[in-house]
Amino acid sequence: MIVVVVLVALVAIAVVAGAHYYIWRRLVRDTTAAGGTARRAGTAVIVLLPVLTFAGVGMSRGEVPFSLKQIFGWPAYMWLATLLYLLLALLVGEAVRPLLSRVLARRDAAAGTTTVPVEEPVPVGASPGSGASAESDTDTNSNTNTDADQASPAVPAVDASRRLFVSRVVGGAAAAAALATVGYGTANVLRGPRVKRITVPLAKLPRAAHGYRIAVVSDIHLGPLLGRAHAQRVVDTINSTNPDLVAIVGDLVDGSVADLGPAAEPLSRLTSRHGSFFVTGNHEYFGDAGEWVDHVRELGVHPLENARVEIAGFDLVGVNDIAGEEEGEGPDFKKALGGRDPARASVLLAHQPVVIHDAVKHGIDLQLSGHTHGGQMWPATYIAQAANPTLAGLEQYGDTALYVTRGAGAWGPPVRVGAPSDVTVVQLASRQA
Repeated sequence: MIVVVVLVALVAIAVVAGAHYYIWRRLVRDTTAAGGTARRAGTAVIVLLPVLTFAGVGMSRGEVPFSLKQIFGWPAYMWLATLLYLLLALLVGEAVRPLLSRVLARRDAAAGTTTVPVEEPVPVGASPGSGASAESDTDTNSNTNTDADQASPAVPAVDASRRLFVSRVVGGAAAAAALATVGYGTANVLRGPRVKRITVPLAKLPRAAHGYRIAVVSDIHLGPLLGRAHAQRVVDTINSTNPDLVAIVGDLVDGSVADLGPAAEPLSRLTSRHGSFFVTGNHEYFGDAGEWVDHVRELGVHPLENARVEIAGFDLVGVNDIAGEEEGEGPDFKKALGGRDPARASVLLAHQPVVIHDAVKHGIDLQLSGHTHGGQMWPATYIAQAANPTLAGLEQYGDTALYVTRGAGAWGPPVRVGAPSDVTVVQLASRQA
C-alpha cells in the first residue's frame, strides 16, 4: 500500500513539474531575453507556484492552525484552477502559433521586408576609408544583389523577431483567457447559488400533497475558503423560495466543528413549513461525521441517519453516505425502510447518485442527490459524468426518479465553469390532481 501511495505521489509530482516546465517555456523562455530581469522573475514565479500549491493543499488535510489553511488555501487552489485553463489555452495556442507565423511571413514578403541592410563590421585597425574597406566595397559591387542577400544575417534576425512576437501574442492571449475564465468561475461561486425549479410527478402522492415544495441543497462545502458569508448566501437563497421543507443532501463541510462551527451558524435561520433535514456526504467522513450530525441538530436541522419521517402525504427517507461504510455507518435501506407502508410515496435523501440502484430495488419513488457538482470545472464534467449515473438534472430509472443538484458550493478551487451552482426547488405533483 505504501509503495502504491509513493508511486502515485511521484507520478503527481512529475505531472505537475512537467506542466510547469511547459508553462515556463511558453510564457517565460519564449517571450523574454536570456539573462534579463523579466526571465529571472518569471522563472522564480514558476518555481514558487507549485511549491505554494503543494503546501496549501497539504495543509488543508493536515493538523495545522485553521488560519494558515485560509492564508495558503486561496493562492494554492486559485493557482490550480488557473493552471488548468492556462494549459488548455496554451495547447490551443500550439495550433494558432504556426498559422500566425505564416501570416506574418507572407505579409513581410509582400512588403519586401524579409531582409534588412546590415552594416558590415569594420576590421580592427582599419578605418572606414582605408584600402581594406575600399577593396571590400569593390568586391561587393562586383557580386549580384542575390548573393548579397544570401550572405546577409538579416533573415535569421527577422525570423527570430517574428518568433518572439508570435510567442508574446499567443502567450499573452492564453494568460488573458485563463485569468478571465477563472475570474468568471470564481464570481459564479461567490455570488451564491441560483434558484432552479423542477416538477416531479409521483404516482403514489395523494392529491392533498400536490404542489409540495422541497428546497434541495447539496455540497455547500464550508471550509477554509468558503465560510460564514457563503453559508448566509445559501440560507438567504433557500429562504427566498419559501419552501415546505429543506433537504441538505451531504457535503456540508470540509473540516471540524471547532473550526467551522461559526461558519455553519446561519443554518439555524433556515425557514420552512416542515423543517430542515440533513444526510451525510463523503466529506463529512473525512473528519468526525458524528460530531457534525450532533452539531446540525443543535442548529435546528434534523439528521436522518438511515431513518425516515412521515411528512404530509409521503415518507421522507435518509441514508448515510457510502463513505461511512469504512466506519460501519454506511447506508442501511432495511433500517430506514423497515415497517414502512409501501402504498405511501417515498422521497429518498442520499448524497451520491450511485445509490439509485439500491433505491430502485427498494421501490423508492424519488431520490434527491448531489455529490457531482455538475463537474464543477469543464472539462472535468466528462470525468464526473463517467463516474456517476446522472451528472445533473432529472432522470428516470425504472419506477424511480433521480434528481441530482449541482450543489451550492465548490470543492478545491472556489471556481465553477460550465456548472453553475444551484438550490433546486423540487415541486411534487400528484397524478390524481
